[in-house]
Amino acid sequence: MLITNAKIINEGRELHGDLRIKNGRIDKIAKYIAASAEDEVFDADGRWLLPGFIDDQVHFREPGLTHKGDLATESAAAVAGGITSFMEMPNTIPNATTREILAQKYVFAQGRARANFAFYFGGANDNLEEVKRLQAGEACGIKVFMGASTGNMLVDDPKTLEGIFEHAPGLIATHCEDTPTIKANEARWKEKYGDDIPLAEHPNIRSEEACYKSSLLATTLAKKYKSKLHVLHLTTAKELEFFTTGPLKDKRITAEACIHHLFFDESEYARRGNFVKCNPAIKKASDRKALVQAVKEGRLDILATDHAPHTLEEKSQPYVKAPAGLPLVQHALLMALELVQREELDLHTVVARTSHGPAERFGVVERGYIREGYWADLVLVDPSTKTTVSRDKVLYKCGWSPVEGITFSHAIAATWVNGELACQNGKVSPKVLGQRLLFQ
Repeated sequence: MLITNAKIINEGRELHGDLRIKNGRIDKIAKYIAASAEDEVFDADGRWLLPGFIDDQVHFREPGLTHKGDLATESAAAVAGGITSFMEMPNTIPNATTREILAQKYVFAQGRARANFAFYFGGANDNLEEVKRLQAGEACGIKVFMGASTGNMLVDDPKTLEGIFEHAPGLIATHCEDTPTIKANEARWKEKYGDDIPLAEHPNIRSEEACYKSSLLATTLAKKYKSKLHVLHLTTAKELEFFTTGPLKDKRITAEACIHHLFFDESEYARRGNFVKCNPAIKKASDRKALVQAVKEGRLDILATDHAPHTLEEKSQPYVKAPAGLPLVQHALLMALELVQREELDLHTVVARTSHGPAERFGVVERGYIREGYWADLVLVDPSTKTTVSRDKVLYKCGWSPVEGITFSHAIAATWVNGELACQNGKVSPKVLGQRLLFQ
């Protein structure tokens, strides 16, 4: 396929030109490429051609929770949103805390995932020896829940936690919230309100203190053992003191923001209710502003989704019973581009944090950039067509979106995965194009 007349956005530069795909890879990039008899020509018509979004944090719910979502449905929504690769979390049922269960998840994805895929291995209080045996390439990272989680995945035994940071054979990705602090806050608010705790108290229960205390512990352990640490979904301005600006390649400790924490603040609880209930919680407007600035200046190196679907029935329960988590992969890139439209971020920063950053931090082989010889994972953005989110166009199995009713300033015109059109004008290809991600 020959993509012509594109505004190619990559590595801080723009090129108005053409791109040829051959055998799934980017064969040539130039201002002008003459079409051959074999080329299928795709006219980009001046629209923006970006490297595909690599989402380093999703919960696609398979196995064990497939009433909420599965690898096929959620990856279809992902490619419709310009996400060409995903890294899926281990708190499925059973938890991916053994190498055998981890291997089974790759089997489930083969021939069903429409985007490229990798899976995290889960740390637990009782699987340190299994962590030590993990081989290169088996997982994109080791996920450590330093806050409450599903099943047996809360790592709160100090010796085990130290052991993981000392012996982990690869990158450690942490969910940082201090469980004792959260429990104490819950007890305080339950004493005041009983079972009728207002949703607005969610960021006070999953508090700044809980996040800060846990991030402090994670970064302290990483420095002690010289671990490769990546702190997931930061939500507070205070935590930013643990992270530095500068080239990503020079960092052993990194962190990310999730798109909903950049897009929403606590005022949305009154408007959207449990549909914006997530962990860690969406917090103050001042926190949102500080996170956006940290993404802009490179203190936060990656932008992700933490896509976590729940059914409408589950989300419609009272606050204390409604599960936390939002489905986001179909609209995350549009949300990020809306921040560009508002002049809070620039387009090159969005590309760096959604594509280049995760590729470099996780060592993804030959993806995340528009380079000759790399896999052709691409997304074409139409900056002159708006997208209004309505429930009838949502592709998630759960059937709803936290951004329903919002009109975005851009549209996802097309997505290529491994050189083939995975989605065009909102229609997902029946072809299953996803491949297993490889890591350096």
